[in-house]
Order: sequence, then C-alpha cells, then structure tokens
Amino acid sequence: QVQLVDSGGGLVQAGGSLRLSCAVSGGTFSRAYMGWFRQAPGKERELVATIRWSDGITYYADDVKGRFSISRDNAQNTGYLQMNSLKPEDTAIYSCATGSILRPFSPTDYPYWGQGTQVTVSS
Repeated sequence: QVQLVDSGGGLVQAGGSLRLSCAVSGGTFSRAYMGWFRQAPGKERELVATIRWSDGITYYADDVKGRFSISRDNAQNTGYLQMNSLKPEDTAIYSCATGSILRPFSPTDYPYWGQGTQVTVSS
C-alpha cells in the first residue's frame, strides 16, 4: 500500500523559511511526478510546484517562483519543498501527492496523497 507522509510545517514569521518533506513508501508503481499543493481556509486546493521523479524537471506556480524550490531524493524516496521569503498569504495546509500520471497540474490527477502539514506565516 502506497503511503505518503509529509512533514515540516509550522509557524514562522514573514520573511522566514521552512522545508517540507514527503516520504513515500510502499507500492510498485511508476511514480512519474510529485506535486505539492496547498489549501487555505475557504479556498480551493491549488498547485504549488511539481517535479518529475526521473529527471527532476520542475514547474512552479507564478506566486512562488523565485521563493520556493522543489526537489527529490530518489534513493530515499523523498521529496522536498524549500520555502523561503514566506508571506502571510502562503498560510495554508500543504500536501504532497504522487502517481504515475501524464499531467501533473491538477489535484484530481494524483492518486496518492500525504495527510497534509500546516504552514502558518505571521505578519
């Protein structure tokens, strides 16, 4: 059974940094992409960044470009989201997802999800 455990959230002041981790275990599927999504209260879940497991090609949402960095360690089956220059509007529950998919941009494309980790940025 595939399991994703994401961690690393917390409370940080504006301008600070956090590093989220997503440990993947179980399953024998081909993991094409990992994605990080976030959902703020009263808002829909939105894509933050994706990375292709095989070659590390990345994609970022416009509002996190230059501030966030997604990476992966294939040997450790772990993905990361480094978040710098955090803003209060980055406050949300962040969740990682993975799956053997062709299009990595919509949350409905991903079959496997972590439980989510809360990120709170104070002003």
